Amino acid sequence: MTKISGPTAFHKRVLPIILFGVVAIAVTVSLSVGAFRSQPFLILPPIAVAVLGYVVMRKLVWDLVDEVYDGGDYLLVRNGGKEDRVALSNIMNVSASTMTNPPRVTLRLSTPGRFGDEIVFSPIKPITLNLFARNKIADDLIVRVDRARRGERAVR
Repeated sequence: MTKISGPTAFHKRVLPIILFGVVAIAVTVSLSVGAFRSQPFLILPPIAVAVLGYVVMRKLVWDLVDEVYDGGDYLLVRNGGKEDRVALSNIMNVSASTMTNPPRVTLRLSTPGRFGDEIVFSPIKPITLNLFARNKIADDLIVRVDRARRGERAVR
């Protein structure tokens, strides 16, 4: 089995702690020196950063599964200590976003599995200078899912 997902621990766990920690420290320091009493609108930027950070994390990071392994005619998906085996023939659609960090591949399932009807993971990202390059993992999955849905044997 080949791992096709990249690391997500930093984005899912460390980055939110850093972001919300910095906001909390900024608010705490401002409260302790009395900056909000003289300038009450100083509370708005940290609140805006926290809200924007939460929305971005919720939309782009927290829905990523931890690991995805390619087993030929199925994918093994792991998230939070749970795992699910997803047959390629059960995948309805494969889409990839190229201009996000971390990059994302979304698998839409015909029949919902343990993680719902969509599985989103961050693929292994090759080092390239071309920001607009297509994701090879997503392209490979598209071809293989199409073959599996037509009943052809998986070719790796």
